[in-house]
Amino acid sequence: MKAIWNNKIIAESNATVVIENNHYFPHESIKKEFFKESETHTVCPWKGTASYYTVEVDGKANTDAAWYYPEVSELAKGIKNHVAFWKGISIEE
Repeated sequence: MKAIWNNKIIAESNATVVIENNHYFPHESIKKEFFKESETHTVCPWKGTASYYTVEVDGKANTDAAWYYPEVSELAKGIKNHVAFWKGISIEE
């Protein structure tokens, strides 16, 4: 699977985990040069507290377009050290 934004592959992996229709990519599969830590956090009742990245490609920023769980609940241990995407980032095979 590939995560693509602004015509660039920002993550690529054959080992994504799908939860709630989101592909979670292993953290080591993201191209870190496109990711900037965000101050945003949200809480999922069963996964835990999410942290976000702003994705930046060729001078364009997509604020809080990627999220991950630094600490996951027991129920969500399958997505520990994984990153998911939204806000116009396409997931393709």
